[in-house]
Amino acid sequence: MLSEHKTELTVRYAETDQMGSVHHSAYLIYMEAARVEHLTAMGLPYHEMEARGVFLPVIDLSVRYYRSAKFGQRLTVVSRIQPLTGVRLRVDYKIYEGNALITEGHTLHAFVGKTGKPLRPPRDIAALLS
Repeated sequence: MLSEHKTELTVRYAETDQMGSVHHSAYLIYMEAARVEHLTAMGLPYHEMEARGVFLPVIDLSVRYYRSAKFGQRLTVVSRIQPLTGVRLRVDYKIYEGNALITEGHTLHAFVGKTGKPLRPPRDIAALLS
């Protein structure tokens, strides 16, 4: 399993507020981008899982902010996928600008089917995430 992955992003102007800082909600978008890229690098593209009727909605999240990122800065999102626990998947994130930790957090996801009911991840998916 590729438990850790790095995603590079550049802060766009539309993601900043009137004070010139990245709006707090944009960090969730950065985390999602990193998670999607991480899963793709593991051989689990989201769109292919969804085509199979497997979905991963967020059921819990936490974000802690330490510093503000600014327009034009290059950020690195380090995502770490934790081993599966039943039908839940946890991903931890640390967002850096250079060596400075900007933000950290996690998202918790449940494997569900098209009806929204929890389901055990298919064996091939579980094997890649274990």
